[in-house]
Amino acid sequence: MAEIQIKNVAKSFGAYQALHDINLTIADQEFMVLLGASGCGKSTLLRIIAGLETATAGEVWIGGRRIDHLSPKDRGIAMVFQNYAVFPHLTVFENIGFGLRMQKLPNDEVTRRVERVATLMHIEQLLKRYSGELSGGQRQRVAVARALAMEPDVILMDEPLSNLDALLRMEMRAELKGVLAESKTTAIYVTHDQVEAMSMADRISVMHQGRIVQAASPIEVYRNPSAEFVASFIGNPPMNFLKATPAGDGKWSVAGQVMDGPRADRPHLQFAIRPEDIQPAEQGLTATAKVVEPLGAHLLVTCEVDGSLFRAVLDSDMVVRPGETLTLAPQADRVRWFDPETTKAVA
Repeated sequence: MAEIQIKNVAKSFGAYQALHDINLTIADQEFMVLLGASGCGKSTLLRIIAGLETATAGEVWIGGRRIDHLSPKDRGIAMVFQNYAVFPHLTVFENIGFGLRMQKLPNDEVTRRVERVATLMHIEQLLKRYSGELSGGQRQRVAVARALAMEPDVILMDEPLSNLDALLRMEMRAELKGVLAESKTTAIYVTHDQVEAMSMADRISVMHQGRIVQAASPIEVYRNPSAEFVASFIGNPPMNFLKATPAGDGKWSVAGQVMDGPRADRPHLQFAIRPEDIQPAEQGLTATAKVVEPLGAHLLVTCEVDGSLFRAVLDSDMVVRPGETLTLAPQADRVRWFDPETTKAVA
């Protein structure tokens, strides 16, 4: 069992508070993604779990054992970095087996583990090559294989695919998720790429300014963001926001249109809708098209609604020209509402 418990972890660098009271439980064999923009604290949290940073406060437990006082080598973890750190003077076999040699394991055990993970990562035919003879994707596979060969309780990955080109990243995402599921390893994966997070994670922890804003399944984070930040960060393009004012009896006025909403005693709320949850209709929000981007399967139309930027994903067969006036109706069950003071979702 390799359940991870992060309890009240905080980290400061002098006067700068990098992490604020982080609490998170990651189930055994779960694939958890820490997602956020640069500077949000995700890599700092990963390094604290790894033992490369010391927390200012709090505890880290793995498999029911407190490990934050242990050295990195005694924590039962392996780590894959953004830079592959593949030794150029060693063959692929020797690179994968390097940590096993450091543990002074018998030769037959080293060979067994190296061959097993090489097969998992589809690099068994490369074992005799040196790193200079490998592509970037092959070197990344070697780095992951080296971590898996240690048979760790937990594998930590810090943006391991960011140096790969787009097509190779897509291939590696699917491959890596399958390999980790097969190896039955608990994984924490740090990224700023929401596509990686959505496609790979069992759960996503969205981080902002040193805090976890929401930790939930990818579809829950996408469909039911708990805060304005999550709604604006997740999705490409992100959610649209418009000011809503009370219209009485649980109704709200949004850009001149009266809609059903929450019964909230607030002077105003933020109305939010995803661009793909909007369709042309006879009644709805009046929008002026500004920019039209044909993207193959759909049109991305950037509009102005009530003086605010507003994007709609429309059918590619539609003909829309800049300057044209559109009437757009949001799908009622996909509308979300946020309190502008707390930025939290309103039920």
